[in-house]
Amino acid sequence: MLLQTESSAVSGLDQNKPKKTEAPSQQTNENVQHRAQPIRLSVADMASNAWEFLFRGQNRTPDIPLPHTPVALSYFMNLAGGQLNVTWLGHSSLMINIGGYRILVDPVFEKRISLIGPTRFNGSVPLDIDDVPQVDAVVISHDHYDHLNKFSVEQLRPKTSKFIVPLGVGDLIKKWGVPRQKIIELDWWQEFHFDTQLMFAATPAQHFSGRGLMDRNERLWSSWVIKTPCHRLFFSGDSGYFEGFKQIGETYGPFDMTFIECGAYNKAWAQVHLFPEKTVQAHLDLKGKVLHPIHWGTFNLAMHSWYEPMERLLAEAKARQIGIAIPMVGETTRYGELLPVAMWWREAIEQKTETKKENS
Repeated sequence: MLLQTESSAVSGLDQNKPKKTEAPSQQTNENVQHRAQPIRLSVADMASNAWEFLFRGQNRTPDIPLPHTPVALSYFMNLAGGQLNVTWLGHSSLMINIGGYRILVDPVFEKRISLIGPTRFNGSVPLDIDDVPQVDAVVISHDHYDHLNKFSVEQLRPKTSKFIVPLGVGDLIKKWGVPRQKIIELDWWQEFHFDTQLMFAATPAQHFSGRGLMDRNERLWSSWVIKTPCHRLFFSGDSGYFEGFKQIGETYGPFDMTFIECGAYNKAWAQVHLFPEKTVQAHLDLKGKVLHPIHWGTFNLAMHSWYEPMERLLAEAKARQIGIAIPMVGETTRYGELLPVAMWWREAIEQKTETKKENS
């Protein structure tokens, strides 16, 4: 992402309440391309960003192992209706149990996300993919390597009845062996009703797509709404701040929980990633009750310190008086019960500070 010459913003968002449709579309990538407005960086900007990423920035990974907990599968396996519990696997990977439906979102079960990409700095994935039970659906936000992992898709292929993906992503995972009948592709504002109780809606995001130099914006990127009669969730995927959050909140809100990115930001790509303060604003736009930050504390993808996103988000959340859930990797948040709010990352910060004092 750092070395790309252009990214994408949303164009043509209708300020009126959008018309929702139920039929999955089989459109070509021409319908994706028109969403993108190029945001070009000069050669000088590219060189500066590359230099800063490669040779500058401090504390971008922790110096000690971070605390984590093995996943307690009992929460995910519970089939009782009316419940909502969510387990954070790190970065943007979630295990969701909503009313007894079991859903994986952007599952990445590999430690390294690509041949030349970063590895997880918060330890191994807290659940072996072989131990993942049967799930009702796997939801993907877009095709970037830290959200769409080929190994994970291949291993989950026999364990789920549906892969629910943005327009164009279906063709890619079909090449990885996912049967077409298991793939549901949605355009923005389209809905898929799993049954009479569970609905998925693809909603806009301000981002871009591509897994290499030759497939820029050939596939759609989406945020997601997941809804049952008892609960509503919003998942941001990757996005910069834009008016679409208000539109989604007006159409599908209020939300019991929002899962919104808060890391890997920089002023050079503010159009496609959220600063922590904008994460909080997006949550408010969406009419959210509990904010669960994602896309932080896992991969070294930007120049800020690894813990800065959470420190900034905490300050803004306190100022705006919103409820937050900040689980450690592997921990489960149970909606309606005490939220995980322990500042577990500060142990690593404090230990580094003590080491500096001892060496000075």
